[in-house]
Amino acid sequence: MSILELDQKGRLTLPKDIRESLDIGKKVLIINAGDHLKVIPLPSDPFKTLHGAFNTKKPFKELRKQAEKTAQNEAKKERS
Repeated sequence: MSILELDQKGRLTLPKDIRESLDIGKKVLIINAGDHLKVIPLPSDPFKTLHGAFNTKKPFKELRKQAEKTAQNEAKKERS
C-alpha cells in the first residue's frame, strides 16, 4: 500500500515497484467506483491481445440471436 500525493496539475505517479509488479505500461483505465478509484492496466496493443478471440464461422445474425437469448435468460434469473 502506498500513499501518493497529487502534483499541482492533479497528477499522481505510481511507484516503480507497483508499475512493474502489475506490468503497467503507458496506459491505464481509471474507473470512478464511488468512494474509490480502480486502476486497470491496458495492454499496449489491444488488438494483439484480442487476436483469435472472435474466430467463429457463425453468421452475425446467429450470434446476435444467441446473445439476445442469453441476455433474456440472465434477466429472468435476476427477477427470480
